[in-house]
Amino acid sequence: MVESFDFDKEYSFAEAYGRLYRYARKYRFRLLAGLLAGSVTAGSMLPIYQVVQPVIRNMYSVEEIVPAAHAAHTDDAVKPPSAPQRMDTNLKSLVANRANPRAAATGKLPAWFDRMEAVGNRFGLSFRDEEGRMTGELLLIALVVVPLVMLVKMTALYLNHYFLRWTGAKVVQDFRIELFSHLQKQSLGFFGKVDVGQLISRCTSDPHQVDNVIAHTLADLCRAPFEILFSIGFVIYFAIRNNMIETLVLVLVGFPLVLFPMAVLGSWVRRWSRRSLLRISYVVSKIHENLTCIRVVKAYHTEAYEIEKYRKANHFYMKSVLRAVRIELLITPAVECVAIFLCFAFITYCYFRRLTIDQIAPLLVPILVAYRPMKQLGKVQAQLERGRAALARMYSLLDLDMSLPMAARPVRKEQFEDAVRFDHVGFRYGDGPDLTIRDLSFVLPRGSLVAVVGGTGSGKTTVANLLARFYDPVSGSVTMDGVDLRQIEIGDLRKLIGVVTQETVLFNDTIENNIRYGMPGTTREQVVAAAQMANAHTFITDHPEGYDRVVGEKGFVLSGGERQRVAIARAILKNPPILILDEATSALDTVTERLVQDAINRLMANRTTFAIAHRLSTIRNADQILVMEKGAVIERGTHEELWAAGNKYRALCDMQMME
Repeated sequence: MVESFDFDKEYSFAEAYGRLYRYARKYRFRLLAGLLAGSVTAGSMLPIYQVVQPVIRNMYSVEEIVPAAHAAHTDDAVKPPSAPQRMDTNLKSLVANRANPRAAATGKLPAWFDRMEAVGNRFGLSFRDEEGRMTGELLLIALVVVPLVMLVKMTALYLNHYFLRWTGAKVVQDFRIELFSHLQKQSLGFFGKVDVGQLISRCTSDPHQVDNVIAHTLADLCRAPFEILFSIGFVIYFAIRNNMIETLVLVLVGFPLVLFPMAVLGSWVRRWSRRSLLRISYVVSKIHENLTCIRVVKAYHTEAYEIEKYRKANHFYMKSVLRAVRIELLITPAVECVAIFLCFAFITYCYFRRLTIDQIAPLLVPILVAYRPMKQLGKVQAQLERGRAALARMYSLLDLDMSLPMAARPVRKEQFEDAVRFDHVGFRYGDGPDLTIRDLSFVLPRGSLVAVVGGTGSGKTTVANLLARFYDPVSGSVTMDGVDLRQIEIGDLRKLIGVVTQETVLFNDTIENNIRYGMPGTTREQVVAAAQMANAHTFITDHPEGYDRVVGEKGFVLSGGERQRVAIARAILKNPPILILDEATSALDTVTERLVQDAINRLMANRTTFAIAHRLSTIRNADQILVMEKGAVIERGTHEELWAAGNKYRALCDMQMME
């Protein structure tokens, strides 16, 4: 249940997301705006940290009650109180300070409050009275300012989400376009190795994971680290300012321990997320395969069998999804357990160090505030690893280049003048030792008809593919007017060659657009003229919708003969000087065959034609016939010459005559 052609690579975290930024760089202004908006919301807690200690000291102060304690218990003043006595003292100080408002003024407020108070005084506003109590003006300002601050915070939060979701949608759009464009450039050899369903999954499901990373994960990522940074930064500032270096060391040592479960479990999440993405590709592949072959499924009444195969594929996928979910859900509890353990250890340390509440609170409050974003980081870590797995799959596809090599200075060629020549051409599919085409040499002169015949697997279609440059030979060369096809500009080469195959595929579009495909500048009159030459005009106009009729998936609403005539009309409209014809009449009834053959004869008129012949009666007038077997030409000549020789060609003719 894996890809037959594994081209996945590993990408480090820095490689994966550094490369992602290059995609997001063109939207950097909105990305930066979203990140700044997130940092604004994160920094809103900093003023609260600064007033924690003054508020607690204003509620109670040990220093204010020490004289009273000395007067009543002189012996106790000689030695420091025990921990229970300290707690009792603190409670008493709380009551004392509530009874004594002046004591509340002893707490040191942050410098920004003094500056704000000075500005208020200039406008006749007093924030504190003579006894240090809050005035009504300060309360009124607080009732106005706090909602305004919250409004700013909510606006910043909205902008944070909007800009990042907009950026994510744009980056995913660019990813999908680049993936699709990359696929269009690959050779047929690539599509022969990689399952189409796998490619569909990489172009649809995987970019969705990247969208989640940018739109949602990045929104949390640009807030949570800032919230943690502001919290830890204040802890460091407070500890240094209050000579609590030992406490600071404990905090800095403990914080990385909280991140440890994220690092370990995150790598497991990435591993299983990658497996789940691979397995959903298999599910998509099963759907694509089933719907493509639905006629065979119906004909053999194997619906139940296909449902069972699809059920197993889904079960296989869900096992990896649930494994990833189980590991991901472990991250938050693991982080919480470590954080709670460290908090208890910190409180125990403070108890034995005899630290007071007003000394501990300014350290605990930022740490408790940072607890929620640290939990978020656990989820973010899992999401980043899932995104990294998806990015690795997309980068692996983008970094795989199996397109035909283009010449550094391609030769422009707008006309076919002389001949196409195969000169000792050898070719193989893949890296196997056996050659599919062996030492093939022949000339296709301008205006001639060269046909190739042979049994199944003899290499006929491969020769046609080499002529159209769907593949390049591994030895020898194919030249047009003396120029190697590998040196000709690929767009010019495609214009000079038209292809009509036996297995005709139409697009799910109107008949007119299917005939006009590749020739966007043509008029309706030109389309109709081409359809008339292809004997298609009558059946097209017999339908009420005419040329505007939609042909359905792969042209399924049309019969085989009708599809062939639409394809021939397309080739007539293109009007190429060289025609590759994989004879299209072998699977048709007699009446339809005559209509199609007549259209083919018109198409072949005044053209250079390379025909793969299935019915030998249609190539009697060929200028040269090549008889192939196991990738090599074993006979060549005209029909009369080969018939008279009485070898392989004669045997093929006799076999068809018996049929």
